[in-house]
Amino acid sequence: MNNKTGQCKDTVEAADAYVLERIRQISAGGRNKQGSLIQVLHMVQGIYGHLPLEVQQIVATELELPLSTVSGVVSFYSFFTTEPRGRHTIRVCLGTACYVRGGVSISEAIQDELNVKVGRTTADGMFTFEIARCIGACGLAPAMTIDAVVYPAVTPERLPAIFAEWYEKEKQLAEGGELI
Repeated sequence: MNNKTGQCKDTVEAADAYVLERIRQISAGGRNKQGSLIQVLHMVQGIYGHLPLEVQQIVATELELPLSTVSGVVSFYSFFTTEPRGRHTIRVCLGTACYVRGGVSISEAIQDELNVKVGRTTADGMFTFEIARCIGACGLAPAMTIDAVVYPAVTPERLPAIFAEWYEKEKQLAEGGELI
């Protein structure tokens, strides 16, 4: 991830030298430590934003592990991603209560409003859109989250205002302002 823009890089070659060196340092720090792979992958993903094959190869080389081992762990755990992610994550609940109270229409409206498919990231890198089986807010159905913020009783009509609020927060941060 580029520290200046917050954007994920598409290729390792596009990443700046500092980021690549940090990935190597973090990975090398886990060498010869039993069970360090998952921790190293978390730290590397935190810096780079995702774990493309090229980054997995760096980790494998530095930890002296086969690439197949690293790739197997990355593909097994849902918290690792090989694709760039948005700066914020939208999760629409489709658990039973949310589903019967309109969760599907919320999901469809988000896809239309942001021009993004489930599991993908918006073109501007702002949001990654996911479906959750339950967010534990059944009494607030239909519900969704953006990062750790829960939005209760969501309707398609409320979505533009919700997204505008997040874009305004990003604008304030980019201008060096503080969030209240």
